[in-house]
Amino acid sequence: MILPERVERKEPLHLLVDSTGIKIYGEGEWLDQKHGVRSCRRWRKLHLAVDADTHEIAAVELTPDDVGDVSAVADLLDQIEGPVGSMTGDGAYDGQVVYDAVAKRHPDAAVIIPPRSTAVSSQTASTQRDKHLETIARHGRIGWQRSSGYCRRSLVETAMYRYKTIIGRRLHPRTLPNPKTEAKIGCNVLNRMTSLGMPVSVRVN
Repeated sequence: MILPERVERKEPLHLLVDSTGIKIYGEGEWLDQKHGVRSCRRWRKLHLAVDADTHEIAAVELTPDDVGDVSAVADLLDQIEGPVGSMTGDGAYDGQVVYDAVAKRHPDAAVIIPPRSTAVSSQTASTQRDKHLETIARHGRIGWQRSSGYCRRSLVETAMYRYKTIIGRRLHPRTLPNPKTEAKIGCNVLNRMTSLGMPVSVRVN
């Protein structure tokens, strides 16, 4: 699902990825409202890749709710034009599939994902994941978060919140031919709003 072409940038993108559940408004929902009948709710998973510097949504993918976050990474990366400097995600993205997907498309990109608590170092040459484990062993997870820049991941959570608050928490395939089209339009609207300017927070003592 390709978003409109963004302004060309020379600097590599720093991507923040995450996903959230979106409810499908369909026949079952209509029955709930009209007859008070409980029906099986249908859900989709909205996957976003957000530009950490501009806060714009750089890529979007909509999948069935049983598709894991790891499986959507390659599709998100395939939508990115230009170099990627880093990709940050939460522990749900900790897997070799993700590291391989990033390395295949952007060999120099950093992958900033917290390893599982049960993770062990690889038996081969030192990997990015191994270095994360070493830093955590020396400085703890909070120290790793600060040194790696992982704390910026909260920006993609903000993007998810903005989508659900402004665009809505459900899709309406009865009014549009394709739920993916609706999700894409929603992301375009948010990007247009973001381009007009983001609020500036000032700490008050």
